[in-house]
Amino acid sequence: MKDGIHPKYVECVVTCGCGNTFNTRATKPKIAVEVCSKCHPFYTGSVKFVDAAGRVDKFNRKFQGTYGKTKKTKEKEPAAV
Repeated sequence: MKDGIHPKYVECVVTCGCGNTFNTRATKPKIAVEVCSKCHPFYTGSVKFVDAAGRVDKFNRKFQGTYGKTKKTKEKEPAAV
């Protein structure tokens, strides 16, 4: 490695939006993050389920069951010879 071109690797304090803090090493002395392992749903197991049935009902009300159904077209009349 060349001398003088790399940033210093120092002790760092990481602060989460939930208030959790922990120490690590980085090139910056302070890092602010939005989610961490203490508040992320994957690690905590508190998954928020989306109301899929309510969305389907809303969609069906909006299109009243006609979405995706093709309109009947007039049959072509045979050409006169």
